[in-house]
Amino acid sequence: MGVVVDSPSGAPDVVPIAFVVPMQGATGLYGPSCVACGQLAAEELNAGAGIGGRRVELVLVDAGRAPEVVAADVARLVDTGAVEAVAGWHISAVRQAITRRVGGRVVYSYAAMHEGRDDTPGLFMLGERPVNQVLPAARWLAEHRDVRRWAVVGNDYVFPRVSGRAVRESLRGTGSSVVRETYVPLGTSDFRSVLAGLEAGHGGGQGGVDGVLMLLMGQDAVHFNRQFAAAGLGGVLTRLSPAVEENTLLGAGAGAHDDLWAAAAYFEGMDTVESGDLAERYARRFGEWAPTLNVVGESCYEAVQFLARLHRATGSLRVADAAGLPEGWFYGGPRGLVRLRGNLADQDVYLAQADGVQFRVRERIAGV
Repeated sequence: MGVVVDSPSGAPDVVPIAFVVPMQGATGLYGPSCVACGQLAAEELNAGAGIGGRRVELVLVDAGRAPEVVAADVARLVDTGAVEAVAGWHISAVRQAITRRVGGRVVYSYAAMHEGRDDTPGLFMLGERPVNQVLPAARWLAEHRDVRRWAVVGNDYVFPRVSGRAVRESLRGTGSSVVRETYVPLGTSDFRSVLAGLEAGHGGGQGGVDGVLMLLMGQDAVHFNRQFAAAGLGGVLTRLSPAVEENTLLGAGAGAHDDLWAAAAYFEGMDTVESGDLAERYARRFGEWAPTLNVVGESCYEAVQFLARLHRATGSLRVADAAGLPEGWFYGGPRGLVRLRGNLADQDVYLAQADGVQFRVRERIAGV
């Protein structure tokens, strides 16, 4: 199967990888897509040379729990030599907890969009970040939709907080601005007070807003979008999110997404050769009722495949060898060309508009 739920095999011909993805909580919505895409990546590698001639084995760690609990599980696997690397999609609070415990000891292929710089040795941050995701999307919406006054609504942890600050500071002097910010705990389901504030602020007066920058994860975004539509704000205020994907659209229902936009490096049904190839292989492997192929799942595919690419480039998965990658090293995958600058990835990023429970890609807003 390629994914081990309990204990790794420990066989010498196996490369065991801690595969850290959420299976419960607010971000558990993404779990099935993460597992399927990680499994596909491992199976494709194992159909060839694996990693350095050794078979890939993914050791599943549930990232939907408290960050320190997740980090303790990962540390136990690293401490006992049960895994040789870490990969997966999880929120930045989990990433920070993991790096505090095992940073610099194993290569860490981090798939999720993120807030920016983290210089932990061996950490590669492969996802989008504000400079090539939210900021160009906000500029496009200002130019093409005249959305200039933003309210930020986000979960209360590092990624939304730092991203909100980056947007606020970057928009100064551009004719656009962040006029209010609200952060709620992960797992929030009642947004009535937040929406009441948006209704009171709309209209262009003091504190009025044209759009909402949603920095909400998973099920929280589902609840927000349902209640936003029920409050009559759909089509009245524009919404922009770096995290809403196809599972989130399905969860909220087709009527909850008027004038909702998302920025990401991958969308299901993107019209590129590379994305089409992955979609065909995914459908062939998992069939009609497969978990949604979305940016979160695809990023897990990227993260597992990245470890094989790293091994081919350096001859090992050792942190010291990984540090020798040349500046500007690049590779191709379902997202197209990805280029590393330090430990951060530059890639094409697209702006898409929700259409019921699907996205229609409108524009490439950032490139390699």
